Amino acid sequence: MPRSRRDVLRLGACAAALPATTHIARAQTYPSRPIRIVVGFAAGSAQDILSRLIGQWLSERLGQPVLIENRPGAATNHATEAVVRAPADGYTLLSVGPSAAINVTLYDKLSFNVKRDLVPVASLVHQAQVVVVNPAVPVKTIPDFIAYNKANPRKINLASSGVGTGNHLAGELFNMLAGVQMVHVPYRGAGPAMADLVGGQVQVMFVTPVVAVEHIAAGKVRALAVTTATRADVMPGLPAVGDFVPGYESSAWFGIMAPKGTPAEIVLRLNREINAGLTDRALRSKIDALGGGIVAGSPADFGELIADETEKWGKVVKFAGIKPE
Repeated sequence: MPRSRRDVLRLGACAAALPATTHIARAQTYPSRPIRIVVGFAAGSAQDILSRLIGQWLSERLGQPVLIENRPGAATNHATEAVVRAPADGYTLLSVGPSAAINVTLYDKLSFNVKRDLVPVASLVHQAQVVVVNPAVPVKTIPDFIAYNKANPRKINLASSGVGTGNHLAGELFNMLAGVQMVHVPYRGAGPAMADLVGGQVQVMFVTPVVAVEHIAAGKVRALAVTTATRADVMPGLPAVGDFVPGYESSAWFGIMAPKGTPAEIVLRLNREINAGLTDRALRSKIDALGGGIVAGSPADFGELIADETEKWGKVVKFAGIKPE
């Protein structure tokens, strides 16, 4: 028996509504099992600790365990590849930082593309680094440090936690914009690098305050400036490098991404819950102890930051001729 025009229209409307109904149902049932956040650093690193704090918050808000999986190696590329290959269902997330932007240019043949294969979920923090020198270096300000570098080209050794890391690139950006020639000395982590800075084997390091604050207080290293565009709350008495070197800015930022194709409603829910955590007084106090710099925003905001950082650090990698270890 032929259907009336009204029946056909009704069936069409029902069919059109099915995807929306499916999306709503999926958002309401998510999550139904544990979630994992993959971190490209060993347990105990600042990024690992921050990921665990956010994971604990999400677990309480979502009613499912949020597990941290540490996959160090290859400058976070192992962790990134694992998430890129995971199902795009919201149950596998990636903790990201500056390496996600730096590695795009640093590595010629990656098996993934951050922009193509991942979607931004939420930013967490933008933290200042601090420029610290061994007290034997006869400088107390950034202008003094620049002048000393120019009078002693390639005599200042720049310590970092590894080739292509955020603090390495912060120093190379300084080389590029200040017109100096510090010599890079990579270490396997910020701890060993700081130890040699205190011992005088190297002369300068760009490092997160949490690593340097005790040494600064003890007079074992001297702080010159912070690397953010303006003065930082964590060390309000220090000027910004950019006050003396126009255009200089380097932040240790961290956030969460997910595999491309993760349903938008799940991404938005995760973003909403994370942003709620960043306004929670108890969680904020714990993040402040790691250096603070909390920055909440939309997935699009975080995506824009990653794009800008990728462009900036790509220029620095090319300028310095940096090659992966």
